[in-house]
Amino acid sequence: MRGAVAFAAFQAGWFACVLGAANHAPWLGPGLVAALALRFLAKGGKGATVYLAACAALGFTLDSALTAGGLLHFPADGDRRWSPLWMTALWVNLAMFVPAGLRWLYGRPALAASLGAAGGPAAYWAGQRLGALEWSAPQAAAAVACEWAAATPAIVWLASRGETGGRPA
Repeated sequence: MRGAVAFAAFQAGWFACVLGAANHAPWLGPGLVAALALRFLAKGGKGATVYLAACAALGFTLDSALTAGGLLHFPADGDRRWSPLWMTALWVNLAMFVPAGLRWLYGRPALAASLGAAGGPAAYWAGQRLGALEWSAPQAAAAVACEWAAATPAIVWLASRGETGGRPA
């Protein structure tokens, strides 16, 4: 049941972020994700705070690089060179889902990379179809696939270290 509830919360966070951004309410997703994060942090303590902050920083940095490089554009955010807050909230949203719903990826970095390489572009494509972002260049999908092929194993590794007392899973 824990996995089903985590998946429902993950989906709610994703849709709130993407649909909020697409419909001129970019605060909606970060607000919901922040509420979910309070519960996550209450259960996880200081380690959970560091984990979510690291995942947020990773996502913001990677997506900002794609944005500054002209590969992604966020119509509701004008001519920004940084990834918007709602995109960073999506990274936090995923980070909260990993321990409950993607634990089976612990110790399987190649599988995590493959899942990221396929799932990252699929999620961005869905966000694009819903009007939250635009691919600004033909190579954007490949760049997002590379981004997520590297980021997913890193996030899974960080989550596993938090649950195993700092030892890699």
